[in-house]
Amino acid sequence: MNTYQAQIAIDAALRRCGGGVYRLRLIHGYRGGTAIRDMLWTVYNKRSQVKRLVSISEGVTELVLREY
Repeated sequence: MNTYQAQIAIDAALRRCGGGVYRLRLIHGYRGGTAIRDMLWTVYNKRSQVKRLVSISEGVTELVLREY
């Protein structure tokens, strides 16, 4: 999956999630490169729907949509 395909899939997931979704966990991996992780931090860090991004590990990032 390239960054364009990942962005399309993430946008679709954000449209589908309702008001009961607090976090969206994205597993992007890190051994094959960091292009998708870098795209997440540059594109979704600026979105109003996403409050903040949390890096769980090197290969996992969570988009925080609402606080608990």
